[in-house]
Amino acid sequence: MLRLSTPRHQRFRQAGTMEVEYGGGESNVAVSLANYGQDVRFVSRLPDNDLGECAIRSLRAAGIDTTHIVRGGKRLGIYFLETGAVQRPSKVIYDREDSSMATVSTGDIDWDRAFDGVTWFHWSGITPAVSASAAAVCLEACRAAVDRGITISVDLNHRSKLWQYGKTPAEVMPELVEYCDVIVGGAYEAERYFGIEIANSTDFTPLAQALRQRFPRAGSIVTTLRDTISASHNTYTALLWDGERLHSSPTYQLTHIVDRVGGGDSFMGGLIHGLITWPSDLTYALRFAVAASALKHTIPGDVNLVTEAEVIELMEGDGSGRVRR
Repeated sequence: MLRLSTPRHQRFRQAGTMEVEYGGGESNVAVSLANYGQDVRFVSRLPDNDLGECAIRSLRAAGIDTTHIVRGGKRLGIYFLETGAVQRPSKVIYDREDSSMATVSTGDIDWDRAFDGVTWFHWSGITPAVSASAAAVCLEACRAAVDRGITISVDLNHRSKLWQYGKTPAEVMPELVEYCDVIVGGAYEAERYFGIEIANSTDFTPLAQALRQRFPRAGSIVTTLRDTISASHNTYTALLWDGERLHSSPTYQLTHIVDRVGGGDSFMGGLIHGLITWPSDLTYALRFAVAASALKHTIPGDVNLVTEAEVIELMEGDGSGRVRR
């Protein structure tokens, strides 16, 4: 997508200019993974115009394989961001109707080619929220990935402003999530997508068990816990249930947030990298994901521009922010 954001925490009605960049749920995850040295391929549908080309070039600049992006459709999806501060929350306005991804159709993407040599496929709940046809393509991709023995992860990512095409999340998401090996989400998504309500919301294990019962393929059920003290000050931690044990991360105090958009995507990128790199140490993988997301909150824009070494340095206790000379 094209992201247009107000500069310097301005309100929409103040802004005479907008800052331009390219990003989005799955593409932000892709950039994170490329930064950590993973071989990454991004699959989507973008318009055959200058904006579509700019989006592709931004991915190529991050070291991502874009050869399986399909060109077509009328326009690139846009979102407008008003960045909040202190007690004023950020605001997002979506403009994605009739975008190239909203009008994608099953059969547009050659999954045999796109999944050749692939070991991990990630999607988010934002994609099936865009349109019925995007949801159908997401289901097509999940089925193709399962047929090839590819690990599938999902960030449930509920966006109420996007579910506008006549289907509710509860009608669409369960069938898609059945194919997933790693599920990232919390009580909010579990209730809206699957009708799962757990009385004791302070303990993640019952919710994780309920999700595993509903989706037995999932080996890891993960949630992030964010306490929003203000738009500029959050606490951030995460939990992972592997079917037997609950793994937890440290809690980070994010006291001077620069940009929280993309924070969940940076966590997802860190988690996938952690599960691939340290598959026998789930706690370490989770700690890596949370530290990666903590660093993202210091970086303006959608994407997390940090290396594996920088994340590990924070994990090992150096959060001083001292100047490197």
